[in-house]
Amino acid sequence: MASIVIILAGVKAASDIVVPFLLSVFIAMACSPIITWANQYKLPRAIAVVLVILLIVIFGLILAGLVGQSMNEFSQNLPKYREQLVGEFAWVIGQLDNFNISVDKQALLSYLDPGAAMNMATNLLSSLGGVLTNFLLILLIVVFMLFEAESVPKKIHIALDDPSMKIQQIDKFLVSVKNYLVIKTLVSLGTGLVIGVWLYVLGVDHFLLWAVLAFLLNYIPNIGSIIAAVPAVLLAFVQLGPATAGFTALGFVVSNMVMGNVVEPRYMGRGLGLSTLVVFLSLIFWGWLLGTVGMLLSVPLTMIVKIALESSPDTRWVALLLASDEPVIEEIDTLAEGG
Repeated sequence: MASIVIILAGVKAASDIVVPFLLSVFIAMACSPIITWANQYKLPRAIAVVLVILLIVIFGLILAGLVGQSMNEFSQNLPKYREQLVGEFAWVIGQLDNFNISVDKQALLSYLDPGAAMNMATNLLSSLGGVLTNFLLILLIVVFMLFEAESVPKKIHIALDDPSMKIQQIDKFLVSVKNYLVIKTLVSLGTGLVIGVWLYVLGVDHFLLWAVLAFLLNYIPNIGSIIAAVPAVLLAFVQLGPATAGFTALGFVVSNMVMGNVVEPRYMGRGLGLSTLVVFLSLIFWGWLLGTVGMLLSVPLTMIVKIALESSPDTRWVALLLASDEPVIEEIDTLAEGG
């Protein structure tokens, strides 16, 4: 336990180096299946890597330009939005008075700033933008990782003292992590696309900004969708009224229910789920350890720990403690049948 504390302290102190490295690892693992698919069509690995990097750069520059413009406009309009939102909030308090529900307006506004959620969204994206200033460094690391990705499992097997015993566990771990990251990234992209189109149809300002936020926070199940929805719903409430705000909230709820409860379990399997408590605690822990990027990567990082624990019979019980109800119930049923 003492050594774990020392290691965590070192990671926190070196977060400026660790965070770009972790982002590079996740990007490389998400892009690895594209390289494998290209190799199946006899395309040289070097050309495949160059094409993937070019796609990342082009997509990143276009997205950064559009989101940057939306963030600048939103930041300029933020004081006006906050003022309007406080006025709408005061209207809600007035409506509660009509039902004899007495609420002290000044006291409530002092404890609850309705514009804080909108401010939080811009701060979150600004913090992420600060990390991406190391974009060139991250890109170079991704390039080298993609070139050497094929040889890494072989090196791990050779480095082990007893490879015949652990090869299967390592292969299972690497395949599970890669599949999880690829599926989660595709599901998050689908969620962001659906949210962006829905908000564009409703006429909500800065729809691209909220779509990117929905894509990023979809890596955090349960909690992430709520955090992503709040600023968009508040802006729709201020800009277009309660009815549009209700439709905005409905769009977030439906998209996350379909993606999170239908699409994702079908391709990923329910056994890879985490309990809601573990998701919340991992959000706090990784956010404290690695900052904003740690919050966004909290669930993928915890999932990697869980998959690693599942790979060994000695630590499988710890993975069950982190899991959601479904695998625990399946384990109980299996034990009952065995008994």
